[in-house]
Amino acid sequence: MELLLWIISFSLIGGLLSVVFASSFLLLSEKSRNIAVPHLVSFAIGALLGASLLGLIPHALSPEFGVDPHDIGLTLLLGLLSFFVLEKLVLWRHCHHDHCDVHDPESAGHNHDNKAKAAGTLIVIGDGIHNFVDGILIAAAFLTDTHLGIVTALAIAAHEIPQELGDFVILLHSGYSRKKALLFNVLSSLGTVVGAVIAYFLLADMQHLLPYILVIAASSFIYIAVADLIPGLHQKVRPLETLQQVSLIAAGTIFIYIAHSTLH
Repeated sequence: MELLLWIISFSLIGGLLSVVFASSFLLLSEKSRNIAVPHLVSFAIGALLGASLLGLIPHALSPEFGVDPHDIGLTLLLGLLSFFVLEKLVLWRHCHHDHCDVHDPESAGHNHDNKAKAAGTLIVIGDGIHNFVDGILIAAAFLTDTHLGIVTALAIAAHEIPQELGDFVILLHSGYSRKKALLFNVLSSLGTVVGAVIAYFLLADMQHLLPYILVIAASSFIYIAVADLIPGLHQKVRPLETLQQVSLIAAGTIFIYIAHSTLH
């Protein structure tokens, strides 16, 4: 029961607390938000990569599981490919750009984001599903090791804050009031707790699956960092901006490393 309380508590941190932090950024001016978000993204990249490569994958390779490292490598590869295909399907169904290959063949390669025009309902549903999966990952990490669960929840919270902020902006542009935008984001964030509780009861008797779930979580974190977040940083190429990005990525990684080392 104590472990379940840990899982629920940190699921709230990974989901609900990130919404609270993100909503607080709405109090800032648009100019200030535009300055803050890229820094948050850079830090989140470091946290995601740190949690994956310093926490999740090493634990999946732990002797206590006795899993063949080649199986872990194969699972990681299949996870990365699966997230690539999944994102392709999402982009094909709902283009997030002003123009895209599906809706306008002549605009191939055009990468201007058009999330502000996305339907608010789709954002809430998509975020709820995403949070539900995050809850499963948090529970799996806690079932493996309490310290790993904490690190995983912190990494999830780090990348959820800029994402939730983006969701708020989309909902506001879709016609939602600030109060309704906050309400729907809070409701969708509770999906993290639901996913965690369900996973706790289902995975408790399936310990042999935990290393593979940890690696799938790692592949999710790596894919988000490398495929979704890092390309956006390349839009700023000046030396000072690059130095800031590298420093914040390093800070995110060091944060996870210190958290993991301190907890152990």
